[in-house]
Amino acid sequence: MISSWVTYVLLSSVFALASLGLNVQWGDTGLFNIGVAGFFGVGAYVSAIVVQDPQNLAVGSGLEGFFGHYFNQPFLIGLLTAMAASAVLAVIVGFATLRLRTDYLAIATIGIAETLRIFSTNERTITEGTRGIPNIPQPLFDCLVQQNPAKSLCQVPFLGIEFPQFLNPAQYSWFYALIVIAVLVLGFLALERISRSPWGRVLRAVREDEDAASSLGKNVFRFKMQSLIIGAVIMAAAGSLTTHFFRFVDPQIFDAVERTFLVWVMLIVGGTGNNRGAIFGAFIMWFVWNAPQNLNDVLPATLDTPLGKLNVAAQLFGPIRLILVVIALELILLFRPRGLLGEEKVTSTLVDRAPSAK
Repeated sequence: MISSWVTYVLLSSVFALASLGLNVQWGDTGLFNIGVAGFFGVGAYVSAIVVQDPQNLAVGSGLEGFFGHYFNQPFLIGLLTAMAASAVLAVIVGFATLRLRTDYLAIATIGIAETLRIFSTNERTITEGTRGIPNIPQPLFDCLVQQNPAKSLCQVPFLGIEFPQFLNPAQYSWFYALIVIAVLVLGFLALERISRSPWGRVLRAVREDEDAASSLGKNVFRFKMQSLIIGAVIMAAAGSLTTHFFRFVDPQIFDAVERTFLVWVMLIVGGTGNNRGAIFGAFIMWFVWNAPQNLNDVLPATLDTPLGKLNVAAQLFGPIRLILVVIALELILLFRPRGLLGEEKVTSTLVDRAPSAK
């Protein structure tokens, strides 16, 4: 029971991070990115390749790595490299589409995401194809988790701090959840800060009327590019954190239903244009998404039907969770179209301090 709650908190935080990235793009700037899975997957794969240690792979497994190499770098280097790679992808997409109509960005992002999924499925030299990359190291796992035989002391990379191992694997899950929550909090605070700054107000001006923003001397293309890059970097961080939690990545990381559609639903339910709403919606919808798993406690493993035996877990959970998500989305659109929290009105502090007219 405890492990399931750890997993819920951890993965809800990961998706909340992706939802924050989408909120920068769509909620603040009006960029219609329906290829969230592409940036998410790039972060996952790049981080896995950078941190993987060849010694973690079984001899004769046939896994070759990036053109025959894995780089065995610390978690932080993998995370930063993943974010940088996603930023480069965003620049490429942005230069091709941001000067055109909004629908071109939508077409490009979904096309890029699907292309990356197909590439990762068929490419063996870089992504290992359908076999995926297993045994991905977790941050400080060898330092914190008790080993057999035990190490006397473990040194933290870069910091030079040494201490004995004191956690078991279950306790490490909480430790990793704290890392994810810390990244989420830092991302939230940074986005709250910049969304209330002049830069954030320009983004909303671009969202509402590009021509008006341009007539006031604002470089609309530059602001849209910045927004696309920041959102992509945050999505890549979510992908990196996911792959280190599962210690495995394969082409399913580009699943459009779970990592694009679901992230959009989280943002819409929580409140577009509201960072708190993006996080709130992620925690609610991740609970809804996983609710059908509780049917294991009330339904048998198989059901007899006129067409034969029905495997409940394999054949019912997927449709039921989609139905629940769609119902939740429809209810929000009908009764709370601005989301549960909705967008907050943000004004300059100079306006707030200005004397009222008498």
